[in-house]
Amino acid sequence: MSLFEDTNPRALKELLGEIHSRSMSLPDFQRDFVWEPGATQELIVSIANDYPAGSILRVRDAKRVFAAREFEGAPALDGHKHTFLVLDGQQRLTSLYQAFYGVGEHRYFLDLRKLMDGADFEEAIFHERAATKWVKEREDFAVQAKELLLPLSTLKNGAGGFSQWGRKTARLLSDRERIALEDALDRIEEQWIQIIDDYHFPVVTLSDTTKPDALCTIFETLNRTGVKLSVFELLTARFWPQNINLRELWEKTLEQHSIIGDFEVDPYYVLQAISLACRKAPSCKRSEVLNLAAADISNWWVKVTDALAAGLHILRDDCKVTLPKWLPYQTMLAPLAAVLAKCGTPKTPVAGAQREKLKRWFWCSVFGQVYESAPNSKSAKDVTELPAWLDGGNLPESVSTFRFDPKSLRDITPRQRSIYRGVICLILGSGTGARDFHTQAVITGKLILEQGIDDHHVFPANYLETKKGVAVARHRDCILNRTLIDRTTNQMISDRAPSDYLDEIRRTAGFPFDAVLQSHCLPIGDDSPFWSDDYEGFLAWRQQRLWAEIQRATGVKEATDLEATNGVADAGGEGKSTIKFPRNPYDRYLWECLLEGGTADEIAAKVAAHFAEDHEKKYRANPKNALKWIPETVEDMKAAGLKPQLKGTVK
Repeated sequence: MSLFEDTNPRALKELLGEIHSRSMSLPDFQRDFVWEPGATQELIVSIANDYPAGSILRVRDAKRVFAAREFEGAPALDGHKHTFLVLDGQQRLTSLYQAFYGVGEHRYFLDLRKLMDGADFEEAIFHERAATKWVKEREDFAVQAKELLLPLSTLKNGAGGFSQWGRKTARLLSDRERIALEDALDRIEEQWIQIIDDYHFPVVTLSDTTKPDALCTIFETLNRTGVKLSVFELLTARFWPQNINLRELWEKTLEQHSIIGDFEVDPYYVLQAISLACRKAPSCKRSEVLNLAAADISNWWVKVTDALAAGLHILRDDCKVTLPKWLPYQTMLAPLAAVLAKCGTPKTPVAGAQREKLKRWFWCSVFGQVYESAPNSKSAKDVTELPAWLDGGNLPESVSTFRFDPKSLRDITPRQRSIYRGVICLILGSGTGARDFHTQAVITGKLILEQGIDDHHVFPANYLETKKGVAVARHRDCILNRTLIDRTTNQMISDRAPSDYLDEIRRTAGFPFDAVLQSHCLPIGDDSPFWSDDYEGFLAWRQQRLWAEIQRATGVKEATDLEATNGVADAGGEGKSTIKFPRNPYDRYLWECLLEGGTADEIAAKVAAHFAEDHEKKYRANPKNALKWIPETVEDMKAAGLKPQLKGTVK
């Protein structure tokens, strides 16, 4: 018997009608609607130009293999019996349904005056947020008619809706104006509206004899291109016939362990942790995670999620990772959870000793940038070595090989996320805890959100640039010159010199000035570089202070000179110069590309392609980020004595 029921094209308005009537729905494991309104607009433009827009795959769901849900914005199923489940095409159909039925977060309009003046459809269509006053006002037909703005929802039932809207609008005009408008609207209908009305999608309908495992395989294969489904969603589909509902398990986990939701943990890390914990040879590569068996989920889900919550409590309570934005590496959560799940928690003081070891591993991994690349391999190695260390064995490699050069702190900016975030957490945990400049309370995640506390400059950036002549942004923005400051205090600081704004704070009656500064690892006393506005002296002092915190956390005794000596040809092409290149792989590669030369767009594209597989730091694969940072990088390179070969200017 054929797998296919039919492969006939279906009219767009017919498909949208089936969504609205609830005869066509989605498998409950399908991903949520994620398209931006701009993407929806582009799709509508393609349809209006009669361009192909992909096919639709659905199955006649007589056997009710999967739980179903309605399309986002469509009427709730509420027990209504659907006929078809859409396996491929959800994003396109949802975006079109919301646009043509006038639901969702945005409303789409056609500027008919532009079309009458000969503009392309692309120039005439636009969208606005549904909640705006502007959109609310244009729900009034009189306003639509006056401005000749056609809500796209008028077309939900086809060209007939447009004709009716046009006749109603024309009746408001004099005979002469009415005839001219009707003629113009007829031309628009013929050129654009009729194409939309007649548009058909190729639709493949699978028969109701298709087996569940075949559906899962088809569904998984179709979604390996374009905007990929997550492994979690794919396994949700695979395990459904085996009575394992991953989505339900995840929701229960979030109910039981609120800290997992607080840290916005991706459920994929739970699956990675299970893959690491359940195998004799730990592995969390995507292929291995996809090959998890139902028994692996049943045996390890509770153990791993309990362990994940315990690990997050260690990070939040002991390491002062107060909020997800300050977690140096999300990828460390999988091995941490796997190790805790495998080892359990002893009911003796050994538990405290193991906790101290895990904290040391965390800090060594952060400041050693262990998870900066190949995180899956590093996870497997740590899950192999950490349990032995916790049981009294040898140090894991991530700890035993840890080295750090405190001079590198001068180059660490928010772009070097892991070390930057790690230092902020160390500051929060120094002494009795960093205290708020405004309320004097110990800074917690709750206080950060309530008081608008964020990382800001100690020596204001504008002051350094205009008064101190610190031209290189990296020298102003380095972690040595940053701490957590509340919104009110930061506004008071503005671009004032430290000797000025700190004196004002110090003169506040009853304010524990020295205690608050010390809690942020900042210098105090009459000889503090603050009172002479000595920026270099401040950097030197704080470098040593933060280095002491790193030593305390990691257990490292000696500093290591890790500054690279890079051979770079000078202008004459001879000899070698010692240039301090950034240690961060992204910045280093950007420097190298700028030395090779090219336009800003060419360099940005090259950098993005180089980091295309960096799934932990997805921003690296976006050329727009490289474009944004090129001007600053050029200045940094010039300050280092290099000659970047940038052709043209950055747009």
